[in-house]
Amino acid sequence: MPQVNPEILRWARETAGLSPEDAIKKLGIGDAWGVAAIDRLAALENGEVPPTRAMLSRMASKYRRPLLTFYLAQPPRRGDWGKDFRAPMTGRSHEDEAVLNSLVRNVQARQGLLREAMMDEDDDLAPLSFVASATTDTSATQLVALIRDTLGVPLQAFRAAGNPDEAFRLLRSHTEQAGIFVLVLGNLGSHHTDLGVEVFRGFALADDVAPFVVVNPKDSAAARCFTLLHELAHLWVGEPGISGGDPMDPVEVFCNRVASGFLLPEEELAAYQRPAGNSVDAWAAAIAAFAAPLNVSSSMVAYRLHRQAVIDRETWRGLNRLFRSRWLDGQRRQRQKRQGSDGGPTYGVLVRHSLGLGLVELAGRLVSSGSLTATKAGRVMGVIQ
Repeated sequence: MPQVNPEILRWARETAGLSPEDAIKKLGIGDAWGVAAIDRLAALENGEVPPTRAMLSRMASKYRRPLLTFYLAQPPRRGDWGKDFRAPMTGRSHEDEAVLNSLVRNVQARQGLLREAMMDEDDDLAPLSFVASATTDTSATQLVALIRDTLGVPLQAFRAAGNPDEAFRLLRSHTEQAGIFVLVLGNLGSHHTDLGVEVFRGFALADDVAPFVVVNPKDSAAARCFTLLHELAHLWVGEPGISGGDPMDPVEVFCNRVASGFLLPEEELAAYQRPAGNSVDAWAAAIAAFAAPLNVSSSMVAYRLHRQAVIDRETWRGLNRLFRSRWLDGQRRQRQKRQGSDGGPTYGVLVRHSLGLGLVELAGRLVSSGSLTATKAGRVMGVIQ
């Protein structure tokens, strides 16, 4: 069996977000021959004892790494995912961060396979000119116009959608037609690895052939519209990365302005009527009534009003907590309703929703043309690891 660099074992555990104590439980390492389990793991990671093939297989599974990774000469460097734009949060666990890192790596690998197949199919494939075509010095209003022109989504069509779910499908469809793949994805294929919006809301992987945007399905449909547009702004300015929370990074602030400007132009926001009272509940009722017919989130309206100093920071934070609480209550009611029903969507329906029609149809075409094998197509679509 090839020699294994023990540094790989330690690196794989640590980047999986596991302490030595966590690892011995997941790997099933127990005390043996008078040696404590924690010391047996240390012996593996220090190179005193070589790992067996069975142990490497368990590590690959529990650390969420391909088995081949353990035979590399050195721990791999982090790929060019862009920047982590999220605000620091003490509530995010090491395990959640490890799952998120695995999710980004997974999508990046799928992007690489797809890019290669697309270029194999068409040697003269023209790059997408809009990727990295702007900067944060571009005015938010100008970038809104550029994105709207590329997507071809009139504001009236967005407003005419029956509800935020339909509005998101409209935006997603036009985004895919522009050559951007939109995944609605928040785990590694199992609900045991579900990531909430406190971990991430979305991320963008910039590429001038196969750009990807990932949106967390745990958010409301109206919030997913905002996240999708926010990540599109990242692609336009060529600043890929992971987004979420309430960061003060200038790029994130700019992308927030672009997304909110696309969804709610200043002239529409000017029509907002302040509530008679000044309590959080009064503001929440007035904002919800204003946001619903526009297919935008109440949180975004509150954010815009806060940015304009109409709402102070304390009231804005109170509104965010209230809107989030209402959303979670709605999610719980939906789960209870599904549990009481005969069943939910089939696996195939869920996979197609997660991948989007654009990616599914392209993968099928590439397989038919011979540019992509069935196995690689399964990996691109995430149904084969």
